[in-house]
Amino acid sequence: MAIREILKYPHPVLRQKAEPVTLFDDALKGLVADMAETMYAAPGVGLAANQIGVLQQVVVIDITGSKDEPKQLITLINPRIVKGEGADVDEEGCLSVVDLTANVQRFTRIWVEAQSVDGDPVEFVAEEYFARVVQHELDHLHGHLFIDWISSLKRALYKKKRKKQLQAEQHDEATA
Repeated sequence: MAIREILKYPHPVLRQKAEPVTLFDDALKGLVADMAETMYAAPGVGLAANQIGVLQQVVVIDITGSKDEPKQLITLINPRIVKGEGADVDEEGCLSVVDLTANVQRFTRIWVEAQSVDGDPVEFVAEEYFARVVQHELDHLHGHLFIDWISSLKRALYKKKRKKQLQAEQHDEATA
């Protein structure tokens, strides 16, 4: 297991669509282990393979949120939402979108089909916060970020802020 680098916006891989997993082997299990370790270290509640530069349809999620609760890692391979209903607006953030949270509208209940790390079929219904996290992570697999769902003005302001951050980081590296 290894902690991998989480790619930050505007890295181009974050905008690429992930490919379906076709080989359910030890390499896939190693990827999932690395993703889980990376997510927990960040710390986050979900991570898509795109976020670590791997263009495969793999997501890990753990919404337990408390150090006192046992970890409940959920791994979704080739996930897709087959139905959604209801709508709610709530705040989201992202490990790949630094220094921004914003209100995003999502389904409140979704039906999901996926595969386990062994290739077995998985079906479940997710509601409320869990549904929000699943939708957020599946967006990554399609090359979308939560900033795609906010107003164009807020998105433009964030892009300008992020550009200044990156310029400052480059300046700091050049003078170090």
